[in-house]
Amino acid sequence: MTPPSRRAFATAALASLLVGCGGQGSGSTTTADRSGTAPPPEPPATKVNGTKALGRSVPVRLRIPAIGVDTPVLRLGLAPDGSMEVPPVTAHDRAGWYRHSPTPGQLGPSVITGHVTVGAYGDGVFRRLSRLRRGERITVRLENGTAAVFAVSAVRKVAKADFPSDDVYGDVDRPELRLITCGGQRTDDGYLGNVIVFATLTAASR
Repeated sequence: MTPPSRRAFATAALASLLVGCGGQGSGSTTTADRSGTAPPPEPPATKVNGTKALGRSVPVRLRIPAIGVDTPVLRLGLAPDGSMEVPPVTAHDRAGWYRHSPTPGQLGPSVITGHVTVGAYGDGVFRRLSRLRRGERITVRLENGTAAVFAVSAVRKVAKADFPSDDVYGDVDRPELRLITCGGQRTDDGYLGNVIVFATLTAASR
C-alpha cells in the first residue's frame, strides 16, 4: 500500500520546490491538495530487498558524509497560496522534508529539499548535491531514534521544463528517498534546472 496523497503533492512540489534557490524567496502560483491530511500509518512491516520498511516517524537530521552535509531537517507544508513551502533563506541553511510525503523509510518516495545557494548568505546546504555518486550513503535520523540508511541509486540533472514528475513522485513498492535542489545555469530569475538524487533504503538501526 502507498500513501494516497502522493499524487496530490506532486504538482506543488514540482512548481515550488526550489524557486528560492537563488535566495529570491519561495513564491509560487501552483496550487495543491489543501486538505492538510498526512499519509496514513504504514501497514505492518514489509521487507524490501531484505530491509524492513519502517513505520511513520518524522525526520529530524540528515547526514551525507560524501559531500559534508550534516543538517537538522525542517518540516515543510503548504504555503497560503497552496504551493509547497521551501526552507527559509537564512545564514544557517537547513534541509526540509515535505510532511505530506512518506517519512524516510516508509513505502514510497520521501521528499527532502534544500537550497544550492541562499542569496547574500552564499552556499546552501545542498550546494554539493550534484557530486553524489551511486552507492554513497545517506542517513536520516528519525524522531523515534531510528537511523534510516539509504544508498544513492541515481543522480539526475534536468531542466526545470523537463522535470520527471512521475519518476520523482510516482508510486513505488519500496522505501525510497528523493533529495532535490536547483542546478544548471543561473539567471536573474534563478536556476534553469534541478538536481535530483534517488536513493533506496538499505538498513535501519537505533
